[in-house]
Amino acid sequence: MANVVVVGSQWGDEGKGKIVDWLSERADVVVRFQGGHNAGHTLVIDGISYKLSLLPSGVVRPGKLAVIGNGVVLDPHALVAELGRIEAQGVKVGPETLRIADNVTLILSVHRELDQMREQSNAGTRIGTTGRGIGPAYEDKVGRRAIRLMDLANLPALEAKIERLLSHHNALRRGLGATEISVKAVYDELASVADKVLPFMEPVWRLLDERRRAGDRILFEGAQGALLDIDHGTYPYVTSSNTVAGQAATGSGLGPGAIGYVLGITKAYTTRVGEGPFPTEQTDEIGDFLGTRGHEFGTVTGRKRRCGWFDAVLVRQTVQVSGINGIALTKLDVLDGLKEIKICVKYRLDGREIDYLPASQAEQARVEPVYETLEGWSGSTAGARSWADLPAQAVKYVRYVEELIGAPVAMLSTSPEREDTILVQDPFQD
Repeated sequence: MANVVVVGSQWGDEGKGKIVDWLSERADVVVRFQGGHNAGHTLVIDGISYKLSLLPSGVVRPGKLAVIGNGVVLDPHALVAELGRIEAQGVKVGPETLRIADNVTLILSVHRELDQMREQSNAGTRIGTTGRGIGPAYEDKVGRRAIRLMDLANLPALEAKIERLLSHHNALRRGLGATEISVKAVYDELASVADKVLPFMEPVWRLLDERRRAGDRILFEGAQGALLDIDHGTYPYVTSSNTVAGQAATGSGLGPGAIGYVLGITKAYTTRVGEGPFPTEQTDEIGDFLGTRGHEFGTVTGRKRRCGWFDAVLVRQTVQVSGINGIALTKLDVLDGLKEIKICVKYRLDGREIDYLPASQAEQARVEPVYETLEGWSGSTAGARSWADLPAQAVKYVRYVEELIGAPVAMLSTSPEREDTILVQDPFQD
């Protein structure tokens, strides 16, 4: 049995929620290993939509253990609010079904305020973040001044840690023309939520090792997509954590040997939220068509997504960087009815052709897509559950995508409903 890592192979919003939910039925433990509540999944189960942004997708499945790993940055108040929302939908979550790493970094109001001040300034710092404090919290983590979940268990010692944190933040706030924040304000913010989150605390690395040794199937769930990785993405228009598959080991405390299969979630076209390069973006009627048919609005923010043709160069690159064994291709039905469909197969940069996205921000802005045009299909792929249900040209499109990116399609998703899935290779049976 293979433990499975699920990663987005583009800029996020590829439809990971449904796939993770589909896989979670086969898993015993579902682990969230990076990011914060700046990304979201929408799960549709028996006609009921669950919108999750911090909780692992497995939390809505009875009998599954959901784990928030140390690679996540956790807003404790956002967590409590999210728990309240899904409990109102009939999903009861307690320490027996949710565990949180004791060494997870906490997001505070001071992080959210700094994030928003930077985004609203005219100092060239805008990168299109959600303003939820994720980046500043990761900055404090690597700056070794973060408040972690375990710190809430020792409130008398908390003030000294807050003073260290604020010696940095108040200097920034003065520079941005904001009022300084008091130690008491941060202390009260944390003390007010401590008893609500501490019951979930656990040395997650040890728990996961025990479950692995017991033979449990573990599903690792990331947020965003590989092209938003802090190292391998379109820097600086990226998130503040590693989103590639290798982070599953670091962000959970399990060694890389525990990972057996990497599944890349891949949309049949391309979308992006926020700023940054997007070689195949379509700002014409095609972009509008994809956005409207695909309901391309963010789960967390409601922001309209930028839309464009499938970019095989980018996905091939993330297949290599994340060691993707197979992909789950989603939203093929959005392309139904198009007379012709374009796929980017390489780039042109300063008069020469290249087969990868360069790391340079300036070069990324200059690359031009080189397209191949395929015949579209008039039939419907929506709700298909076997290859025989697909129009011939749709099958041809899928096969060409496989060839271009160098990875097979393990799963094909044909609607938001979890049953509308064509299974080629069960990742847990690798």
